[in-house]
Amino acid sequence: MRKDVVLEVCVESIDHAIAAERGGAHRIELCGDLSSEGITPSMQLIEATRQQVRLPIHIMIRPRAGDFVYSDDEFEIMERDIRVARRLGADGVVLGLLNEYGKVDVIRTRKLADLAHPLSTTFHRAFDLCEDSHVALEAVIQTGAERILTSGGEARVADGIETLAKLVRVAGDRMVVMPGGGVDADNVQSILQRTAAREIHTSLGMSGPANSGRVKSVHEDLAKTSFEFEQKVRRLKHMLETVDSCSPS
Repeated sequence: MRKDVVLEVCVESIDHAIAAERGGAHRIELCGDLSSEGITPSMQLIEATRQQVRLPIHIMIRPRAGDFVYSDDEFEIMERDIRVARRLGADGVVLGLLNEYGKVDVIRTRKLADLAHPLSTTFHRAFDLCEDSHVALEAVIQTGAERILTSGGEARVADGIETLAKLVRVAGDRMVVMPGGGVDADNVQSILQRTAAREIHTSLGMSGPANSGRVKSVHEDLAKTSFEFEQKVRRLKHMLETVDSCSPS
């Protein structure tokens, strides 16, 4: 049985962070605006989530939506946000910087990883925009980051499964390759069996609590969506724990 796989759940609200913890997640990635693939969450959200959740919390460090080529001013914002995350008790940061040629910006990523230390650093799916995933893997290893979040260069993990299996094999013990993108309870067993990944990432298709617009129902909506999210996490966790341990096919 594979009971050693780390389950990271991406959320953009304190309610879903609490639900993910109750559902059995091992780690939280906290973002703002998941509809734009995530940006840096507010200081208030980081602080409140840290007070309510005991799990390790990794903070998205992304000053804006769009590409991952950042100006000097944006880089300074990322540095400040990392300092804030450290001060508020985060356990890790999630970031990704590319240069104008679409390659991993090794120098500036290393600066941010060094600034974040001893917090863990994850290089996110900016990785999937790189033309050569194996060259990009070696570049990320040079930055000092501990893991890569990737869908294997495709929109969804299921479509990049062969690339992911190769990346996991090539990375070995040098780097954690964490599949993410369209992962759910229906496909997590196949993904783990075919890639031999040690960590898995999912947002379970959620981008925050629903709100019907009727003030009197807001708390009811929050409770309902949080419960549903908890059950989705719980089901995925169960499937993760019951997958057979084997080499990738």
